[in-house]
Amino acid sequence: MKIRQKDCVCEVPQHVAVLGDETTSAAAPRVESGPIAVLPENHDDNTIGGSQVFRDAVIEAGGDLQPLGPDTRGLVWLSYTKSSELGEVLAANPHLTWVQLPWAGVDAYAQVLSELSRPGLVFTSAKGSYAQPVAEHAFGMIFALLRLFPRRIRATSWDAEPKGISLFNKNVVIIGAGGIARELIRQLEPFNTHITVVRRSAGQVPGAASTVTTNRLHKVLPTADVVVVAAALTGETTHLIGAEELALMKPTAVLVNIARGPLVDPDALVEALNAEKIYGAAMDVTQPEPLPDGHPLWTAKNVLITPHMADTPDMTAPLLAERISRNVAAFIAGEQFTGVVDTEAGY
Repeated sequence: MKIRQKDCVCEVPQHVAVLGDETTSAAAPRVESGPIAVLPENHDDNTIGGSQVFRDAVIEAGGDLQPLGPDTRGLVWLSYTKSSELGEVLAANPHLTWVQLPWAGVDAYAQVLSELSRPGLVFTSAKGSYAQPVAEHAFGMIFALLRLFPRRIRATSWDAEPKGISLFNKNVVIIGAGGIARELIRQLEPFNTHITVVRRSAGQVPGAASTVTTNRLHKVLPTADVVVVAAALTGETTHLIGAEELALMKPTAVLVNIARGPLVDPDALVEALNAEKIYGAAMDVTQPEPLPDGHPLWTAKNVLITPHMADTPDMTAPLLAERISRNVAAFIAGEQFTGVVDTEAGY
């Protein structure tokens, strides 16, 4: 398959979706199919790329691509920032039966999902689609922290202190059991790490030495050399990692967050880093976001911050196009969607 972007036809990158059990097992009722609209027509989100690739995905999967109208039943929504506009569209078009959202996390649409969910309307997300590039980013962050790259790269004189930690045989705690966690487990395999997955529901995760529920997070944090936050952001998970959790971690442990900024309390993190209660932290997401100039997190000890760039438009466009194609085919055939959103749970 090839993806058309702007004026060229590009080969699909090597990334593929990694599906967790929550991505494929959520039941959704069969819905009435019909024409599909792709909106907003001129979205301003620069993290998705142009919309033509996604329109092509609808057509290539056999969908009837049409402007939004009274016969429209499916909606592919491309904007992350225009959640209020999506709410207006849904309120004005009660005949819609399926909405495809552009990102793995749906926290930006929490109010829309809460207020406008109804029987006969299914929301799907891109969860699992971006797992490989995000896990790849997390993997790099783990190495950078253990080998003190943030400190080394800022140095302006020779730093002869022999510090650095090997990843081999270390205990890794991954919070979240979706595609990112599963892909990261695969990437960590050559290092003989002992992996514990912390998840909301019971059930083993392939490749993990153990899987525990969230209420046992405090039991496993003291054992961790590496903690990776890869969970969905909900009301229950806001500041999941705060002062109490950071105090439970080893002074040689590192923290990586590639999920959502509010999962980690930024004030508690700054204090823990500067007091050397933990070895280091890497954040691809922050609270607030963008992280303003002068924020104390920028200058905290052994911190690495990337500007929500664990994936880029070049990586995500073909992956979202594949998810759209898959769900358009399911929509037409009356089959099970991939990435069904649990509107009550918020992911």
